[in-house]
Amino acid sequence: MPASTFPALTFPRPLVTVDVAMFTVLDDALQVLLVKRAADSNEPFPGKWALPGGFINTNEDASLLDCALRKLREKTGVVTPYLEQLGSWGGAQRDPRGWSATHCFYALIPAQAMQLRSGANAAEVAWFEVDAALRKRLAFDHGELLEAAVARLRAKVEYTSLPAFLLEEPFTLPSLQHAYEVVLGRDIDKSAFRKRMLDGGFMEEAGMVAGSLGRPAMGYRLRDRSQAALFPRTFNAR
Repeated sequence: MPASTFPALTFPRPLVTVDVAMFTVLDDALQVLLVKRAADSNEPFPGKWALPGGFINTNEDASLLDCALRKLREKTGVVTPYLEQLGSWGGAQRDPRGWSATHCFYALIPAQAMQLRSGANAAEVAWFEVDAALRKRLAFDHGELLEAAVARLRAKVEYTSLPAFLLEEPFTLPSLQHAYEVVLGRDIDKSAFRKRMLDGGFMEEAGMVAGSLGRPAMGYRLRDRSQAALFPRTFNAR
């Protein structure tokens, strides 16, 4: 039945938004992208740092994913190669404008692929080390959202190829291991890591490239950039 044939809804509707925790590896640290809300705004939390996001536009967004991609593009100029829904938060106290619900995503992007710009009510856009960002008093409940996103990312990195989405292609095995170790915050056994990656079947050789010490090394690229590969067990510390 067409939507126009249904009677008009008369009950109050909550505010509905999408927020994105975007991560990269920069300066040997896991970092998250934050936007600074305009200081002279009539909106809540002026001058506070927040995760990029905003209200769903029913005329433009066919899905939550579409809204997340649009908000990232509008507020930061970033197009991410990996975006996954994290969860939903809602309540009467999280936004002073009324009962609100947000659908949170987390995203991964190589540091080299970024050209940040501010826009759409974002006075400033910047990267923060995750630990520093978690100590900030972020707008709304974004501190809680960020904490959940970091926990989810680190848990999934234990058994997936997610850190490959933090690298420009072609990448080397040492650079991939470094990305894993930065996200996890610990060292990984080199020989076991190499075997896990090469046996995983999610990469293909892309020719020789310059390695970290200037010596030639084999470069790799992902066979499928639409999803992360799954491993049968977690990593062991070195």
